[in-house]
Amino acid sequence: MKRVENKTALITGSANGIGKAVALLLAKQGATVAITDVDDEAGNRLAEEIVAAGNVAKFWHLDTADEDNVKHVFADVKREFGAIDILVNNAGIAGVNKPTHEILKEEWEHLMNINVTGVFLCTKHVIPQMMEVSAGSIVNLSSIYGLVGGADLPPYHASKGAVRLMSKNDALTYAKNNIRVNSVHPGFIWTPLVESLANESPIGPEAFKKHLDSLHPMGHGGDPDDVAYGVLYLASDESKFVTGSELVIDGGYTAR
Repeated sequence: MKRVENKTALITGSANGIGKAVALLLAKQGATVAITDVDDEAGNRLAEEIVAAGNVAKFWHLDTADEDNVKHVFADVKREFGAIDILVNNAGIAGVNKPTHEILKEEWEHLMNINVTGVFLCTKHVIPQMMEVSAGSIVNLSSIYGLVGGADLPPYHASKGAVRLMSKNDALTYAKNNIRVNSVHPGFIWTPLVESLANESPIGPEAFKKHLDSLHPMGHGGDPDDVAYGVLYLASDESKFVTGSELVIDGGYTAR
């Protein structure tokens, strides 16, 4: 039996990077997958790829910071595929890389709207569906920087710390409904987001990647599939006694 067979999964920000890897893996393992993103072209292309492989998927345009959009999409996914069993809150941005005293309020709010409010809104609108069936798994993508500081990207770090504690609080609130909520904390994973940081680095992308690799005791950064397999575990019934936990996938970064 496939590990998430007969389950419906909605993954935010799933057109590229970690979200794409999660969508591909959950579909391969039997889930019906709702791909959601603001990148319509890549999202539709991924849905076509999953369907061509003999699995079930459909793309919805979703801005997680827009409550009306979230409400409409989640209701439409339920009509199309049935109640959502798995929500993976993956959508996020890196934001500005400035010291705190130089950050504009608008820059701070833009990131928080996506990285924190987006997680809140998607959780808010999936919980009633999960309560109807007394089951569900919510997996929130935080970061190593939801656990430790890094002296850069202040809004991003603050947002990932918020996601970590939102996960624990919701885990406590909804445990009685058999709804599990956990956070995942990746190290540096080579995704379009990290690649864009590399391309913007004053030291150049190659030196940037070499530096990132050196930060991990295993000697290299991770691949999106490294995170996807962790999400698969938390999404599946294999983790039925796991809630409010932090799954760290970081090549030893935070062990030091």
